[in-house]
Amino acid sequence: MYEHLNLEIILFFMFYAAVAMMALMASCYLLFRDGNAFAAHISSPIRLRRWTAAFFASIAFGHVWYLPTYFLSSSHDVLLCGLVGGLLDCLTFFPLEIVILLAMLQDRKRPLWPIALMLAPPVVGMAWGVINCSDALMPMIRIYFLLLSISLIIYMVREVRRYGRWLRDNYADLEHKEVWQSFLVLTVIFIASDFYVGGYGLPVYEYVSQSCAIVLICYLLWRVETLSDLSVSQPILHEEEKTTSTENEESDALPLSISSNIGTLLKQYCEQPRLYLQYDISLSRLAMEIGTNRYYLSQYFSSQGLNYNAYINDLRVNHFISLYHEAIAAQRSFTVQQLAMESGYRSYNTFSDAFKRRTGQSVTAWMRTMSEKK
Repeated sequence: MYEHLNLEIILFFMFYAAVAMMALMASCYLLFRDGNAFAAHISSPIRLRRWTAAFFASIAFGHVWYLPTYFLSSSHDVLLCGLVGGLLDCLTFFPLEIVILLAMLQDRKRPLWPIALMLAPPVVGMAWGVINCSDALMPMIRIYFLLLSISLIIYMVREVRRYGRWLRDNYADLEHKEVWQSFLVLTVIFIASDFYVGGYGLPVYEYVSQSCAIVLICYLLWRVETLSDLSVSQPILHEEEKTTSTENEESDALPLSISSNIGTLLKQYCEQPRLYLQYDISLSRLAMEIGTNRYYLSQYFSSQGLNYNAYINDLRVNHFISLYHEAIAAQRSFTVQQLAMESGYRSYNTFSDAFKRRTGQSVTAWMRTMSEKK
């Protein structure tokens, strides 16, 4: 029995050390590697990479400051070590996970000082516990973390929805840009890992917490590497554009003369030369091509009851329909994927979703209907 227990301890510490090393290697990878090992054609946000590297480092060092709890025999020393580890988690692990969620939203830079304000009460409580070597405040701290998590989830749901609208107002292609699925997955993983605060050192719990850390590292590393950096595609407005935008922010109505002019410019410089077939063309780029600014172009689409993403995808779906009819008339062999690529899509799933929104039918059902009409 004694030898079996020793073997279990050795295996656990090997697992424990492996997770710590994995986190440290992931941190170094994000900090020092310029390329992208997961998707070479994607440039991930530098800001997100750095914050995530810091988060991975906090996981690695967290394994260090909790390690003495496995060797101390005095309950007083174990409690003190646990309290110190909890305090360090409140200063590193918890704020960094919140920062990562905020850094994924690239529509604007959100201030980070509210995070320090939110975590000040548990930091003070943990510091008091360390000074007095008492866990009397731990129940209140756990309740506070629960309420904080609920509030943060409500806030992030609102911000992710706002971010989604911003994407559709500014980008034709949303591949490697949307984050709501990642937010959902990461929220579940973060909550599972945060449960560590309420752990009681049971062997099964220890293995589960380390497994959660592995899943978190792998998923977050993949998410950071496959999220496109959108900062490079947002050119700075010229002074006259800033002035125009500021003057018109007070009113949502776009002057009729400007609206009519933009409609003409879109036909001349976007629809006729088929500029919409260019992959990942943004609102800023289109505004530059037709000789207007982003504010006016965005307001024009709003006045038409649609967003930029819908405008571009409607043109692409119409282009696909034209290609389909041409191929059928010429009795030329084709694949739907091929026609979708020629219509400006890199992802068939994106094309399929856009086609269904445009026609109300799936591609297969629509082609079947077309065949029955002949």
